[in-house]
Amino acid sequence: MPPSFHMIDAAPQPVAPFSHAVETDGWVFLTGQMPTFPDDPERPLPEGIEAQTRRVMDNLGLVLGGLSMGLEEIVQVRVFLTEFHRDYAAMNATYESYFAPGRLPARTCVGVTGMAVGALVEIDAIARRS
Repeated sequence: MPPSFHMIDAAPQPVAPFSHAVETDGWVFLTGQMPTFPDDPERPLPEGIEAQTRRVMDNLGLVLGGLSMGLEEIVQVRVFLTEFHRDYAAMNATYESYFAPGRLPARTCVGVTGMAVGALVEIDAIARRS
């Protein structure tokens, strides 16, 4: 079966040419989400790593919701931070609150030199349909 390419109306508009998600054989690959607002892409980003992480996780939830899925179906994520040493602990605390205890996805977290829209954090994910 060929892959399905999804754009989710409720999710933030892309800042580059990509699909919000691509699905194949029950696997769903979610494009990295930025801390932008779905209802106003020109609105300033939330201030601070906690607020930006919440916005990113909420945006991932919007994409999954558009596919009738939820965060509990995420099996792997990659986290990108522009201020790794400063923001790692605070991002972790916020990120962890989105998952049930003992149900954390596999994860990679790396520091990067910069991101689109001046974001402090970006997170992409792989999910599997139940």
